[in-house]
Amino acid sequence: MLIYDAHSPAPRCLRMFLLEKQLQLPAITVDVMTGENRQSTYLAVNPTGQTPSLRLDDDSVLTEAVTIAEYLEELHPSPVLIGSTPEQRAQTRQWWRRVELNITEFIHNAFHYAEGLARFESRIPVVPEGADGLKRVAQDRLRWLDNMFGTGPYLCGQRFTAADIWLYVWLDFGQSVNQPFDHNLPNIGPWFERIAARASAKQSRTLLAT
Repeated sequence: MLIYDAHSPAPRCLRMFLLEKQLQLPAITVDVMTGENRQSTYLAVNPTGQTPSLRLDDDSVLTEAVTIAEYLEELHPSPVLIGSTPEQRAQTRQWWRRVELNITEFIHNAFHYAEGLARFESRIPVVPEGADGLKRVAQDRLRWLDNMFGTGPYLCGQRFTAADIWLYVWLDFGQSVNQPFDHNLPNIGPWFERIAARASAKQSRTLLAT
């Protein structure tokens, strides 16, 4: 297998997932800053131009960070990051979906339309006038998620999961692109510091091929 890695939140989510799994896979870096992911060589790998991608041993390619994580969990079920029972897997996916649909997608698009506008306006449709609204929605939904938070210490109670990884990486990214969150939120604030203290959080900043 071969991972196509990049300096971007979704690939970092996968790197942190791999670190928690203690999996080492060969990787190459796609330079998304210069638009290498939009050039023919990479588009032949992943026609969407998105990262990460995972080339399998039969030369087929999986795309989407969530899909790749699900696949690797099936191959390497321990340590468990999604679930070892149908109930656990459903609970993780429930929180994962809440995180993606309500928060990280808004952070992502707001970045495209504002701080990342110069980079993306020639590549994708952008709506600059929508950026501030998207940022407000992301922060509102984060407060909503904070109210949904149970007894913790993680989104799925006692289980640290892929859902925690996805939310942490995107909130950390948000802080770097003028989308800081309220660290005084009673549940998400301490939760963020808890995840940031994990070795994988720091190590995932480094590209796999470095």
